[in-house]
Amino acid sequence: MYLPSALRSLLLACRAAGKTGWPAAALAALLPVLLLLPASAGAQSGPVRTIHQEKSLYRNILVTEDNERRCMRFTLTELGGQNQSCRFLDDHDKLVFPYAKMVLTSLLVQDNPRRILIIGLGGGTLVHTYSRLFPTAEIVVAEIDEAVVKVAERYFDYRSTGQIKTVAEDGRLYIKRAGLRKETFDLVILDAFNGDYIPEHLMTAEFLQEVRALLPAEGMIVANTFSSSRLYHAESQTYASVFGSLFNIRMANTGNRIIVVSAAPLPDKTTLDQRAAAMGDRLRAFGVDIRGMTQYVKTTPDWDTKARILTDQYAPVNQLNN
Repeated sequence: MYLPSALRSLLLACRAAGKTGWPAAALAALLPVLLLLPASAGAQSGPVRTIHQEKSLYRNILVTEDNERRCMRFTLTELGGQNQSCRFLDDHDKLVFPYAKMVLTSLLVQDNPRRILIIGLGGGTLVHTYSRLFPTAEIVVAEIDEAVVKVAERYFDYRSTGQIKTVAEDGRLYIKRAGLRKETFDLVILDAFNGDYIPEHLMTAEFLQEVRALLPAEGMIVANTFSSSRLYHAESQTYASVFGSLFNIRMANTGNRIIVVSAAPLPDKTTLDQRAAAMGDRLRAFGVDIRGMTQYVKTTPDWDTKARILTDQYAPVNQLNN
């Protein structure tokens, strides 16, 4: 899910001010932001058509299409709405959003996952990518909203197969039950969004401890998050409190950041560069230059390390995110 940070901040400011329309001042502020956004940042090409719209138990779901791309969007209110997943009409392998490309940096930490758990489906972009990269791997997708699964199947060619299992269940509930079954996953990808942000019960230290219990000795977690607001500090410190060191991956022109944590020690910068060079053109079909991605991997905290940790008793996500 992608939303440029400058646009997101403006939308939130207008909502906080109680605006129901777009006043001239807001439009004047928004125009230069939109003009500066690169095409890869989520601006669709040509007239945008809504080809499907429905209200599920959890959110409004829209599918839009322009001359180049088809996108799934979630909204909770009449204002805003964020593209959760997009794909190019003429090339289903090539990744649209920078955040999805950043996720693949995790291959430099672990490059042979046999069991993968993905929390949050969207249009199935990450499922498609990892099933292409690791065709023999077992992939389990936990998606709370059955309507999202049906829309992904109808408009994004998503399919459950012998290697891909789809479970219509809350991600935390699935993880808790998987722990009771003593299951393990080499890779867990956290990509659940409700239209505003990650649901608060999927952000706490207790939840991360439950996910960590599913990891084997070389297992790892990749989380798609935002890179702005006061929540950034609390969220970062929460991951650090559970895992210690982490990879903090941020790029320009995107409001997303990727967190990578591992049950084993994370590789150093030299090792990352060596692995990226050895990977060569493997990710070319997905539009990813993995050798150029290592520059965005940071390990030094850029957040307030005294920020209060998010817990099941303290998780004011909406307040901090605004």
